Amino acid sequence: MLDFKPLELKDRELFCEYLKDYNFSTYEYSFLTLYIWRKMYNTEFAIVDDAIVIKKHTSTNGTYFMQPIGAHKTKIAGITSKLNAIKKDNPDFKYLYGDVETAFLNELHENFGDLVISYEDKNNFDYIFNTRDLIALSGSKYHRKKNQYNQFVKKYDYRIEEIKNSEVIKDCIDLSLKWYDYKAINSEQLKNEQKAIIDILGNIELFNIRGIAVYADNEIAGFALGERLNGKMATIHFEKGNYSFSGIYPFLNKSLVETCFSDVEFINLQEDLGIEGLRRAKLAYQPIKLEKKYLVNI
Repeated sequence: MLDFKPLELKDRELFCEYLKDYNFSTYEYSFLTLYIWRKMYNTEFAIVDDAIVIKKHTSTNGTYFMQPIGAHKTKIAGITSKLNAIKKDNPDFKYLYGDVETAFLNELHENFGDLVISYEDKNNFDYIFNTRDLIALSGSKYHRKKNQYNQFVKKYDYRIEEIKNSEVIKDCIDLSLKWYDYKAINSEQLKNEQKAIIDILGNIELFNIRGIAVYADNEIAGFALGERLNGKMATIHFEKGNYSFSGIYPFLNKSLVETCFSDVEFINLQEDLGIEGLRRAKLAYQPIKLEKKYLVNI
């Protein structure tokens, strides 16, 4: 029987050792991502044949395993067979694997051939953008976003602070509390997100994260936090703005990328979860591709 245990902050070094140069194409496998959503998804992990196997539970897809981290090619078949035996004994598993990237799906086909059944998890596809595009906002396709950004610049006396000192962190936490009160949505995801923001900001020195706070007319107007995943890609985990400041979100997005991640080639703005408004907002930034993720059974 495999010994799965809840993911905790003290596991960070172990995950960093296994993740190394982060060879994934999506943002799902970073320790920070897993840590942020650990309570919402009841995230647990175990070491199986020298690889980290993560188990998650989502309301849509039930319980499933993520693709093994650090698994040697020769051990994928053995690990998968062990996990499939667990799945067959547990009715809560609708799928064996979830959050599967294309490269790992191909490896499964190499090992199990036609026994592999995969489904595109379209609401979970990652939106990938060219960093230069998000900074420049040039051309007709970005006309609306550039106008909104310029509106903020012209209308407000603003300054940008990197999120480092305790005073700025406190301002960000205060804004996040007001943001969630304003939304007043009975959403389990938003409740978990709010707790995660406070947790991450309170321990910011422990994480591979950078962020900015934007002040307008001497008041905090918004903040954004992101993570450099590897030499080529960064992801944005949180953007929270005071809606009374016109253009705050385009300003936050451009400013975070420009200030913290201008040296990477791609920005991952994560998935839309099938939420129509979120999908429209992400498509408005003109992704260069959608990184697919799959649900898999053997």
